[in-house]
Amino acid sequence: MVRYWSWAVALVIGLQVAGCYTDFGPVVPAPDPTLQPYVATRLEPGDRIKVTVYGEDNLNGVYDVDPAGYVSLPLAGNVKAAGFTKLELQHTIAARYHSEYLQNPQVTVDVVAFRSITVIGEVLHPGEVPYRADLDVISAIGRAGGLTYRGSRSTVLIRHDGDPVWQEYSMVPTVMVAPGDIVRIPERYF
Repeated sequence: MVRYWSWAVALVIGLQVAGCYTDFGPVVPAPDPTLQPYVATRLEPGDRIKVTVYGEDNLNGVYDVDPAGYVSLPLAGNVKAAGFTKLELQHTIAARYHSEYLQNPQVTVDVVAFRSITVIGEVLHPGEVPYRADLDVISAIGRAGGLTYRGSRSTVLIRHDGDPVWQEYSMVPTVMVAPGDIVRIPERYF
């Protein structure tokens, strides 16, 4: 009878532990534990830009890059923005206005806001955090309310936008995050 009880207890504990397991995908060590500050050069869906056409106040405005990668501009219609640098997009918009309406349009494009990052795992307030140019992993965790008592104080996992693999970094302020990154704080066991 004791043997059956011990098997039953082992089964119940095994099921409970298995219920706690969540697989977020493969994890690899980062090639370099510290990243250089990220300079976002290409626009992606979710970014917000400001378009200024000099001398044409009715064409100026702030626009979002839609999920398909386009911005909808007055008179120019939908213009592909995803994958372009600011300079490339300026030339594309100027060419569109030049061929249709204006003689020599002078266009500038500025990034108002990049897409946010997501902080998940053992933080007090998981969710989206607005991106800014100098955002490192420590600041991102702080903006998410800080670590829980179970949060790892030594490692952090980051999945860069478009990368299916999590990369493991040391939790140091020299590890920078990029727009669209997902930062996961693993649970520590001791």
